[in-house]
Amino acid sequence: MKRIAFALVLSLLATADVNAQQQPVRLSIADALARVEGASPTIGLARAGVASAHADWLRTRSAALPQLSGSASYTRTLASQFSAFASGTSSDSFPKPVNCGHYAPVPGLPIAARIDSLERGLDCTANGSSIDFSSLPFGRKNNWTLGLQASQSLLDPKMSGQLAVARAGEERASVELTAQRAQAMLDVAQAYLDVQLAERLLEIADSTLAQAQRTFEQTRQERQVGNAAEFDQLRASVARDNQNPVVIQRRAQRDQAVLRLRQLLDLPTGTLLVLVTPLGDTATAVPAPLAPEFSGVADTNIAQRAPVREATASLHASDGQVSAAKAARLPTLSVSSAFAEIDYPAQVFSFDKALTDWTVGIRLDVPIFTGGRTRAGILAAEAGRDASAMRVKQAQQQAQREVQDVRLLLASAQAVWEAVQGTVAQAARAYSIAELRYRNGLSTLTEVGDARVQLGQAQANRAQAVRDFHIARIRVALLRDLPFGATGAPGTE
Repeated sequence: MKRIAFALVLSLLATADVNAQQQPVRLSIADALARVEGASPTIGLARAGVASAHADWLRTRSAALPQLSGSASYTRTLASQFSAFASGTSSDSFPKPVNCGHYAPVPGLPIAARIDSLERGLDCTANGSSIDFSSLPFGRKNNWTLGLQASQSLLDPKMSGQLAVARAGEERASVELTAQRAQAMLDVAQAYLDVQLAERLLEIADSTLAQAQRTFEQTRQERQVGNAAEFDQLRASVARDNQNPVVIQRRAQRDQAVLRLRQLLDLPTGTLLVLVTPLGDTATAVPAPLAPEFSGVADTNIAQRAPVREATASLHASDGQVSAAKAARLPTLSVSSAFAEIDYPAQVFSFDKALTDWTVGIRLDVPIFTGGRTRAGILAAEAGRDASAMRVKQAQQQAQREVQDVRLLLASAQAVWEAVQGTVAQAARAYSIAELRYRNGLSTLTEVGDARVQLGQAQANRAQAVRDFHIARIRVALLRDLPFGATGAPGTE
């Protein structure tokens, strides 16, 4: 019974999980764009690059600021070469003399007393020691040291160039983050529209299949009563069967588009999506922008393109490297100080009297001969700067081409959209006339089939045209921050 109850609980949990997964997610294109920031791995990587570049700048700047560190150490001496001195033992068999204070003759004493004090002084001189090793640090069992170390760079000509390199790296990372965010928005918007287009094409294919099935049923009935020939029935059957693979292909394309959108938005596998922003292929006017992000005026300034700004930041970094390489010929000056409190207690924690040790130093480093290393560094930095300048020029040229290409693509997409507006209405009218003529015996099934194919093609062309028009307008709106190759220009995809 316990096993049955456990299996029932697992079954209920699995059913609840399936039901939870089957709950549809209503998603507008604005909602999809709002999910981009947290769903895109490329944006996450670019954000990490910004943090890393800022850390590099902080690390570089720290070299120009005061440096202060503290230390604490304890040393326990187990055996020392100074133990013999500290114990007071002698190397011979005579005991160490006692009362070896400072010898001061007293002329008023009797002769016997003066001779005794003189002999004791000679004994202390021969067998004693005037140094009290117990008060010195040599061989002490316990050693505590508390210290502070401080340093400050007073003159470092390379610092300005290194800071320029770090600042340029931070700017480059920030531009990369902006470009990846724009690219992710374009990818999500395009995937959203691809799902809408695939769904619309599937609807058109299903409608065409339904019309073909209806024609086949009508022809079959007419064949049964003798009003249609076998050839007409075969043609209707072939037309219906030929539409089945189209429906299957459209459904597979729709599923693939949904899978890509789900992956871009980092949604769980099996999440049902309901896209609420219409494609707009049934309107007669120019479709409105899908989201506020795409309704602004495009910034076509070449210098403001993300790749150009990134190349310019690299040029600034190269200038900083040249400055730092040339500054390697100049001297550097720094000051340092070390402060320590030292104690040698008899017991580990029986602190009695600490000794102070404090030093201050100034260091001047002057490069005299480096074997050509400094000259080589300058040449390499200058070569890198020249290459960066050429990359800026290349980026400006490519940006200029892409601006022109994007404008042409937008104009072309709008022209195509306007051209297909009346085609669908004309094709629908032609198909209805063909069906009427066929029912009245004035037309053939071939004419009806051709009209139906033309109607489906016109509807598909209109849906494709509005999708392309939306994508072209989105690319123009995001042009400023898009990386090269993301504008859909010829030769970039």
